[in-house]
This record gives sequence, C-alpha cells and structure tokens, in this order.
Amino acid sequence: MGAFFRDCVPKAEVFQSNLAMARGFRANRIVLVVYRWQGRGCCVSPVTQSFRGKELKPSESLKIDAFSMRIADIEGIDLDRLHAHSLSVGWPHRAEDWQFLRESGQGFVALDEIGRVLGSAMWFPHGPDFATIGMVITSPRLQTLGAAQWLMKRVFDKIPGRDLRLNATRAARRLYLSLDFQPEKTLYQCQGIVRVPTKGSAAQSRGDMRTLDAGDIRTVVALDAAGFGVQRTALIEKLFAHSTGYGLFRESKLTAFALCRPFGRGHVVGPVVAESDADAAAVLRPHMADHSGSFLRVDTHMDSGEFAAFLSHAGLPVFDTVLTMSLGKRLADFSVGGLVVPKTYAVASQTLG
Repeated sequence: MGAFFRDCVPKAEVFQSNLAMARGFRANRIVLVVYRWQGRGCCVSPVTQSFRGKELKPSESLKIDAFSMRIADIEGIDLDRLHAHSLSVGWPHRAEDWQFLRESGQGFVALDEIGRVLGSAMWFPHGPDFATIGMVITSPRLQTLGAAQWLMKRVFDKIPGRDLRLNATRAARRLYLSLDFQPEKTLYQCQGIVRVPTKGSAAQSRGDMRTLDAGDIRTVVALDAAGFGVQRTALIEKLFAHSTGYGLFRESKLTAFALCRPFGRGHVVGPVVAESDADAAAVLRPHMADHSGSFLRVDTHMDSGEFAAFLSHAGLPVFDTVLTMSLGKRLADFSVGGLVVPKTYAVASQTLG
C-alpha cells in the first residue's frame, strides 16, 4: 500500500473517521479518495467507501451561509458594472443606454458585501401624479428570495400616490401581480435586419414628410401626450437630443412622428405617434430606409392591421413579448376623447413606455 501511495497517487487524500463512537461501539474506517494523476496509468476513479453495508457519498454542494444586500443610489455605480448586470440576464442595453436612462430617471441597486450589483430598479416620473418603472433586474433565484420585491418597495417609498405603468417580462409577472399591478395589453418586441417594404398600402400616406428639428419639440410633446396620455416634456426633449425624427404634416400641422436612436444591437424606433396605421407606417418608412440592412427594433402594442403587417414585411417579426401593467389608473383612463385620436404605435422603449 505504501508503494501505491508513493508511486501512483502521491496526492491522495486519506480521511480516517470514527463513524459511530457516539453510538457506543468502535468502528474505524479509512476512506480513500483517489483522483486521476496525469502521467500514471495505475490511478483509479474516486472510491466510495461503505459503512455497515451503506454507501457513504459526499454531497455535491454545501451551503455555508447566506449573504446580505445593501441598497445604493444607481447614480454612483460605474457604467461597466451596470452593463455587466444587464448582460447577466441577456438584456441588450449598452453602457450608453444605461447612461441615457440614468439621465432620464432615478433608481436603486442592490449590492453584496464586495460591491457586486445583484439587482436594480428605476423609475421615470412625469409630473407629480405619474411614473413609469423599468430596469427591474434580479436573478431568478434572488427574485424568489424576495430581492425584487424589496427593491420595488423602496421605489414605492420614493413615488407615493403616483399612477404607475411598466412592462413586465414573463419571469416578473408574478412579482407585479403580488404588488397589485393589473394586466393591460401585450407589447410586441419586433426586430431584425430591416428592409424597406416594396408593397403594402400602409407604406403610403398623404401629407408632407420632413425631418424634425428643435423648433418642432413643442408640437411633438403635445402629440405624444395625446397618444401616451401623459405629458412627457423632459423625456421628449432628451430623446430629441439623441434621435433622428421624421414628421408628417398636413396643412402645416404635425399629424404623426417617429424618433429613432442608437440602442442595444443597432437602433430602436420610438415613440411613434399617429392617427392611423398608414400615417404610422409613413413616418417609420424613412427610418427603415436610413438603416436598411442593419438591425432595427420597434416595440408596439399593435398585433394586427396594416401597421403590424408593415413591420413584418420590413423584416421585423415578433421576437418576444412583455405585458404592459398598471397600478392606479388603468390604461383606458388616460385615453383622449374625440373622433380622430392619436395613438402610440410604438413606445419609446420597454423601460420608458
């Protein structure tokens, strides 16, 4: 045996255990755990010893202790750490996208003892009565353990009394239902390598099309408010600074617009606000021409009709879905009455709404 240890398994681990002394009898056993040693042919696989006819198998894992988390303002976290955080769950946000969101809203992160980002949640207020919530990210295990709910309750403390809206992934729907959010409608994430459709009546619309500039911000804010239900002046101004916009005008009046900016794997178009499917497709079409052959994304509630067909013909099929949910006023409560009502055909993003 000595030669075996010396020549074949010089690093073998030998554990001697008195397995049953406490029960009033003596039983000394030697357990050999022998691992393969490169360069020697005589080594064997790990050996499982037995005691009184029962195999003694070591556990594959051992829980040592639980860890704690602390809350921190998202503003003080390095962008690289936030980027790694969203990548860990497969979200496409770049560091630049995180920075845009931090400039547009507020948020918290959950950190472990050594400063790793384990969770996040943000909110984007629009006036004193309304906010959207987004970038709620935790691992599935931490969500099960209550980390996401803990973050959400911290967010609630900062925006009491507001009507809230968010877009929930499948993994997060149970969380939001437990917090009394109500389901509204499905949001379709349409994306792909875009091409300009060569057919389809939705690609045509009457009116004058032109690029939007800073002088159009006021009318864009008003049209967005009519479609979204809430005035979002600060957000639209910030989107203008990062986007290219096209507007459809009839008799010098803005009737539809679409903004497009860099995001994730390519570009995202949104918001898109118009009075009809044809107008929505018309303001989207020049963005498709600008980015033909590149990655483009559009998030829309439209599941049928000319606009949905236009996206499909342009190479932007449905990739995934989320569920728009609300707390407080329902989505229908924000609608504007009238014969011709502007609609939001594409949201600014899943996070911003």
